[in-house]
Order: sequence, then structure tokens, then C-alpha cells
Amino acid sequence: MFFGGGFPGFDGFPGGGMPGGGRPKKGNSTRYYELLGVKADATPEELKKAHRKLALQHHPDKGGDTEKFKEINEAYDVLKDAEKRRIYDEYGEEAIKEGMGGGGGGGGGMADLFDILSGGGGGRRGQPRERKSEDVVHRLSVSLEELYNGVTKKLSLSRKLPCSKCNGTGSKSGKRHTCSTCHGSGVQVHIRPLGPGMVQQIQSRCGDCSGSGYSSVPSDRCTSCSGSCLVSEKKTFEVGIEPGMKQNSKIVLRGEAGCTEPGLQPGDVVLVLQQKEHETFTRLPNPADLIFEKHINLKEALCGCAFNVKHLDGRVIRISSGAGEVIKPGSFKVVPEEGMPVHTRPFIKGNLYIKFEVDFPSSLDADLVTSLAPLLPSSSSESAANGSAAAMDSDDAEQCHMKHVEDFEEELKSRHRMARQASSNAYDSDDEDEMPRGGQRVQCAQQ
Repeated sequence: MFFGGGFPGFDGFPGGGMPGGGRPKKGNSTRYYELLGVKADATPEELKKAHRKLALQHHPDKGGDTEKFKEINEAYDVLKDAEKRRIYDEYGEEAIKEGMGGGGGGGGGMADLFDILSGGGGGRRGQPRERKSEDVVHRLSVSLEELYNGVTKKLSLSRKLPCSKCNGTGSKSGKRHTCSTCHGSGVQVHIRPLGPGMVQQIQSRCGDCSGSGYSSVPSDRCTSCSGSCLVSEKKTFEVGIEPGMKQNSKIVLRGEAGCTEPGLQPGDVVLVLQQKEHETFTRLPNPADLIFEKHINLKEALCGCAFNVKHLDGRVIRISSGAGEVIKPGSFKVVPEEGMPVHTRPFIKGNLYIKFEVDFPSSLDADLVTSLAPLLPSSSSESAANGSAAAMDSDDAEQCHMKHVEDFEEELKSRHRMARQASSNAYDSDDEDEMPRGGQRVQCAQQ
């Protein structure tokens, strides 16, 4: 382990030391497992299932104990992270709490220990961090059902890692030979003439050693990596997508992207979630809310409706309107707590909104109109209009017929164009009438 043989100067860490010298004191490393009711070798999937079950059971909104609920979440937050879990198993609960709290004061102590073990830059202040390879960014397509329920996906990735046979040196003997081309600088200098007495100096990465400053001697070249120090490998990852995650959420696999150059630390794999369109539901700006559009006929709008909807978790829910409730075109209804789960709190859900569109019949039979008219209520404005119309002489009234407007916005644009054209024609006509025929234009002179 990292602390084999004692770590010199632990009590010399800035910000305080550790009692007893070299090794940090081991704390309780079983309580978190006991809280979740799992074994110490539990898989991430077992941890996830145990947490979800206990969180639902002890949630304060369900009448559970608030403190117990906090402890369960604290345990899961540590154990679901591979690095934090390793530190917890090795040094106990106190190491995690001290490290995550920043160590207090001027830093150091357990905070520096946590930083070292998690690859945060080393324990000695002022020491430069090691160069890191480029990250690999991959867009991961997921369905709305997968974001609702959570899913584990498998992802295969080809990467390069330091050769295990030569320990990344590129040589059989394990020695590192200075590149004869760049003399260990990793840079080649090229001189390009620009003109008489003028040259340009161009620096570029050495092509023989790929900028590492080291190369392999043919007689001592590693047969596994052919002196390149890196070997190709294909690895399959299991990626856990948690319920409630949203579009463009990022999942980072630390150090799993491999090395782009010899001597660099491995990069990270960054997965960016891309949600597929759903045929029924749409996610609203509040990512926990859902909406869908429902078409109903005129009878259902006036007399009430009931319909089934298959939800994202496979349940079939029955939705119905209240007795005597009239649904107007373009109106919205809400079904509380039937939306998406909230990320990290899957037992809390958003709302499900429904936008209603009423499909009216294109025409009605005359007999049906006669039968239907007495049954439908008339509005107060209609009664007033009929009353005032009754006072008029119907013999003098002109008969007008309505026409259907297919696209009202296009109708307005067309009317606007016609008005502009008519105005332009009228202006040109007035100019022609007022212009004196055969006369000369009079120019005013300024004094």
C-alpha cells in the first residue's frame, strides 16, 4: 500500500499531524455497510437496490426518521464512489469525513491524505501535477424510459495503456534511452529560409519519440509494444444511469480513457447523455415534469372522458375528468406526482400535465342539429343578441354566409399585402392626376 514502511513526516503535514506517527488511525469501516444492510463485497447494483429500498422506507415524507434517512444517504454517497469506498475500507469513516471536509484551517492533515489517495495532486505543497492525457467525450443515447427507471449500459472502448511487459519503458532491459534525434528535449528544431539573410526557426514535437525524450534501441526494443511504451486494449465498462438524470448530464469515468502519449497520466471518459424523443411524453424545462397531448371528441369534451395511459415504468394509469366538467380546446390538466423522478431522490416525482385538443365534427346532419339545439345551453350574450335581433325587421336583413378560413395567419398576411398594393396604386394614380401635363418642373432657388 501507499503507506507501507511508514510515511515520513505525517506529523509534519501543514495544518496538523496524526497521533502516533506514520500511519493514520483506522476508524470504523463497517457501519456504512450495516446501515445499508449489505456485505462488504457488495456490487454497485446491490448497493443501489439497497439504498433505494431503505430511502423509500425511511423518507421523512413517508413518516420515516429524518436522521436515519440522512445516514443512509451519507453511506450510499461514499460507497457508490469507487475511490471513496477504497479509502473508507482502508482507513475508516473518520478519514472520509476529514478528507471531504477540507481538513479545516490551513489545510493538510486528513485533507492532504484524501487528496493524495484520490490523485488530487500529491501531498507536498508546490509540487507540479503530472501531465494528463486527453479526455474522451462520448455522447450516450438514452430513451426516456431509461432515464425514468434507471439502467446499466455496457460501453466498449479501445484505449492505450503502458506496456506491462516493459513497464512502459519500451525496452527489454527496462532502461530508458535518450532519444538521439531530440537529445531528450522532446522537441525538434527546423530552420526554414525566408529570403537573403533571413531564416525562420520552427519547433515541433519530435517524431521519433513522440515528444517523450526517450527512444528504444533496436537491440533492446520491447517485443510487446515494439518500443512505443504503449499497448492497445479494449475494455467494456458498465455505466450506471440513475433515475431522473436529464439531457446533457455527464458521467465521468476517472482515468479510464487510456494514455495518448508515453509518460502521461490516463485521461477520463466523459459520457454526455442525449435523450431520444418519445412518441407520447415530452420533458418540460423543469426536468421532473412531463407533458403529453390528448385529442378528444366533442362528446367527451362536453360529457366527460376517461382514458388509459401507459407510463414510462410500464404501469397503466387511468385518467378521467370530473362529472359535469367541460374541457375546452387548448386547456391543461395536471396529474400530481406522476412525472419524472427527481435525480438522487427517485421517491419524489414531478407532475404530469395534459394538453387537451378537441376534435370538432366537420358538419352535422340537419335532423341532428334540430334535436341537439334545444339540449345545449345558450349563453347570455346569445340571448341578448337574439333579443335585439327580434326587434329588427327580418325582411330588411341581408343574408350573409360564412366561409372557412384554412390558415388565419396566412389570411392576415395576404390581406396586408393587398392593402399595401392598393395603397401604392392609389398613390401613383394621385400623382399622375396632379402632375401638370406639358408643363415644366419649377426648381426653387435658395438665397
